[in-house]
Amino acid sequence: MQSFSIRDLRERTGDISRSAEQGELSLVTRHGHPLFISVPFNQHVVEHGVYLALAENLFKSGELSLGKAAKLANMSRVEFGEHVSRLGIPIVDYDPAELDAELDYFSS
Repeated sequence: MQSFSIRDLRERTGDISRSAEQGELSLVTRHGHPLFISVPFNQHVVEHGVYLALAENLFKSGELSLGKAAKLANMSRVEFGEHVSRLGIPIVDYDPAELDAELDYFSS
């Protein structure tokens, strides 16, 4: 997710539009504080609603945990976990070094 200041709205509208066309969310800030999120309007948003689309994107980008994304989508953790799994979004995204450490722990 890209971040733009309120001033960027005037100066970089092309960048924000291209992000939306690519299906990316954009965070707009004022004085460094979040003001609003730009959500691309597409068929997925129409069919599933803005909250679910927002939850999917924020979870995929790592901005929200599974629990917080599920709450935003108005689903249980299990329902949301199954939903994102069907979309091919991994529920657990380990750093390779962290995964090796976890596997070493279970091996010993």
